[in-house]
Order: sequence, then C-alpha cells, then structure tokens
Amino acid sequence: MSRLNNISIASRSNRVYECTPEHTALVVIDLQKEFFEAGSGQSLDDMRAMVPRAQALIELSRQAGFRIIHTRESYQPDLSDVNDFRRSLGYVGRKEALGRFCILGEPGHEFMDAVRPMPGETIIDKAGFSAFYNTTLDKGLRSEGIDHLILCGVTTQCCVHSTLREAVDRGYWCLTVADCCAACEPGLHDAALSLISGEGHLFGWVADLKGVEDGVSQYLKLRTFQG
Repeated sequence: MSRLNNISIASRSNRVYECTPEHTALVVIDLQKEFFEAGSGQSLDDMRAMVPRAQALIELSRQAGFRIIHTRESYQPDLSDVNDFRRSLGYVGRKEALGRFCILGEPGHEFMDAVRPMPGETIIDKAGFSAFYNTTLDKGLRSEGIDHLILCGVTTQCCVHSTLREAVDRGYWCLTVADCCAACEPGLHDAALSLISGEGHLFGWVADLKGVEDGVSQYLKLRTFQG
C-alpha cells in the first residue's frame, strides 16, 4: 500500500489496522428501528447510546471513501424462509409496537432515521444472523476487490459476531469498532469483544471510534496536502 492511500487505525492491544479505501467496506449491521424499541422487553440504554457513534462512523467512512453496506435481519411475511429451529425461538414475526418483528415491509424493519442508507449504498436483507448467509454479499465484495471489512452494529454477540466469524473464514481482514457495537446486556457485549482477541487475535482487530477518527483524519489531511 502506498503511504498516500494507506489508513492506519490504532487498535486495542497496541495493534494497528491498515487499510485502503478502495479495498475496504464498512458493514453496518442491523440498525433497524425494532431493535431499539422498548417493546422488546430488554434493557436498551447501551444500544440507544451507541447509535450516534455509529452515525459518526458511517459519516467518517463516507468521507474516507469506504464502500458502505447496511444489513437487516429480514424474513418473508409468510415466514417461508424461517427454519424450524428459528421458528421455535418465537421471535420472528411476533407482534411488536412497530409491527411484526423482523418481517420485510413492517415499520419496525426500517433503518433508524439517523443511519439511513444514502443512494448507492448497498442493502443486504438476510434471513439469518450472518450477513453472508444466503446473500450476495461475498460475491459483491469480491467483484469490487474489497478484502478489508470494518464492522459495527447490533447485537455484538449475535449478528455482528456471526458476520465477523464468517468473514474471517472467507479470508477478510476485519476490524470491529467496539463502541459502535452494542448488546442488550453489557456482559454479552464485553464477552463477544474478548473473544475476538483470544488465541492470538483469531478474529482480527478491535478499535474504538476515536481510533477510526484519528486514522481517517490523518489520511484526509495527507491527501489534501499531497493534492
């Protein structure tokens, strides 16, 4: 990577995540209205507090020139794509304040207003936890030459971690932005983050928003100076 195109992001454990805009995508996982509503019966303070940070990360990524990909956990209205095990859990299609939970076309299925996709940004609807499950995500990334992924969203231990693990198995270089992820229970969030660094950082890098801000800011300054 040439120095001009290189973005260096200070990460936890004194590590540095290196990427270039043309080979990097931000994957924004499941920032759907229904996951942030009190109707779910869960403590959502941490999740709601995370949204402005995720919004800032998305804006930074747009400035840097990263590909932006938004995902939603999505099922057909007739539940034809819900497997038997998931159906037994009882959450898909249950009635909530914003309509049937995780069902395409319902009001709650829409993205939070603060993080709505812009024209040209990719939307991946997935009938599962991983953004790669039965979707065109991998094919689309490879067609654009993208091999570095930055991940944020909800919930840390479920859809974020499921996407991260499959991305790593597929050979992507992954950075999880810790304070731009959240879970309904802080302990689950912390445990999921600790797993990433286990056994010699098997699942990539972990950074905070500040590290991304500093890295992108330095990159943009250098581009302006060189330009």
